[in-house]
Amino acid sequence: MSPFGILRRHRVAALLGAALLISPVVVSFAQNTGNAGLSKVVATTQTPVAGTTAPNGSFAPVVAATKPAVVTVTTVMKAQPRIMSEGSPFGGNSPFDDYFRQFFGDQGMPAPKTPPQQQGPRAEALGSGFIVSADGTIVTNNHVVDGASSIKVTLDDGTELPATLVGHDAKNDLAVLKIKAGKSLPTVKWGDSDKLMTGDQVLAIGNPFGIGTTVTAGIVSARGRDLHSGPFDDFIQIDAPINHGNSGGPLVDVNGNVVGINTAIYSPNGGSVGVGFAIPSDQAQKVVAKLMKGGNIEYGYLGVEIQPVTPDVASAMGLDHPGGALVSQVNDGSPAAKAGVETGDVITGFAGQDVKDPKDLSRSVADVAPGAKETLDVWRKGKAMQISVEVGRNGEDVKTASTGNSSAPGTGQGSRAPGIGLGLMDITSDIRQQMNLPETEHGAVVASVNPDKPAAAAGIQPGDVIVAVNQAPVKSAKQVTQAIAQAGKSGRKSVLLLVERGDTQIYVAVPFANG
Repeated sequence: MSPFGILRRHRVAALLGAALLISPVVVSFAQNTGNAGLSKVVATTQTPVAGTTAPNGSFAPVVAATKPAVVTVTTVMKAQPRIMSEGSPFGGNSPFDDYFRQFFGDQGMPAPKTPPQQQGPRAEALGSGFIVSADGTIVTNNHVVDGASSIKVTLDDGTELPATLVGHDAKNDLAVLKIKAGKSLPTVKWGDSDKLMTGDQVLAIGNPFGIGTTVTAGIVSARGRDLHSGPFDDFIQIDAPINHGNSGGPLVDVNGNVVGINTAIYSPNGGSVGVGFAIPSDQAQKVVAKLMKGGNIEYGYLGVEIQPVTPDVASAMGLDHPGGALVSQVNDGSPAAKAGVETGDVITGFAGQDVKDPKDLSRSVADVAPGAKETLDVWRKGKAMQISVEVGRNGEDVKTASTGNSSAPGTGQGSRAPGIGLGLMDITSDIRQQMNLPETEHGAVVASVNPDKPAAAAGIQPGDVIVAVNQAPVKSAKQVTQAIAQAGKSGRKSVLLLVERGDTQIYVAVPFANG
């Protein structure tokens, strides 16, 4: 399993937003941090010179130029009501309440009634941020301030000021705050994250664990990381240590420009292990500019389920090279459906810009204002064409595609596609009822998969329903077998299957190499 397969598997425990929650239960920790590490920090007297380093290779000039603009963000979270029971010693919402009633009856517990509510303990959280405008405009992560009843900002010189939330965007995990300091504040400038290369030196600045503003150094470990935490994931991976409390702090280059916003860490133990993630500045700057105008952001929406065009998929479709976004499903009533987009289309361009992969298309569509009319460049069954589409509004997160397995059908007679290792069955009335398939469902059910054949390696599973082969609809197991055989005789290196699994359709390219 790849490292990121492991990361996704343990994401709840290991992929952590780098904000720090201060709980009153952790008494020793709260005592150690005191006022969350917000003790006054003496401002440096060194003259900042951006874009230079000391003769000994020190980053001190860069830090001197950027650190004064880094702030600590403290939030008081809204207290959650807590249900209390007058008679139960377990709080009224414990499974032990049933046993309490069983042994003591109504003598120990009153008759069921609406339990009173008590406010839970107040929780505080810490994060970081940075000033982008001398009038007190601050950028941080949305998860730092999400659910806050009040927000406080502590400047580098120790000044504490109340902050207001100007706007926030959960999809990109960004928020903009505003403070009134009564004076011009130091700022940092945006850099160009697109120019970052793996191996470039970077500095992460923030307030880890509430101990005070801290600077750590490292390199860019990777670009374009997708952590499956949001629809626009494109993280910069860094090895500069970041920890809880660093969320929202700037990632700066050797010129002192902000090239990212420190957001998350991968950690099996809750601390830094040298795998951190930052939102690229080029992505963040566009969102922040919109948030500075106030409120939330409206995103464009097409209404298609898309997947990458791998080399095997490209070969099966007769494309010269992989690229674009393959449409595996078109949502009913969506802008794409109204425009005439079809399952099997490969979207290669949007609004005059090339589409290299699905994420490219998602971001491009999201940046377009709802209601705008744009052009889609599409490759359909060997021909290039253009489709005009009116972009819709995406107010909610797109439904995540299901990856669960459908129930495998029972044994029975069917066809075999020995070249790729599939056992197939027709969709009979019994199988239709057993798998809860609609009457309109046609194709062939995968009854078995040979573990030593290409279909298994490609991810085909028992219970999958094959509804098309090489973009041609099929109605029976025999048709699937014949279409696969014909694809093999045509000289193509792989065959493209449209597979339905649960409520999701996905294209799977199965090579003939081992057939």
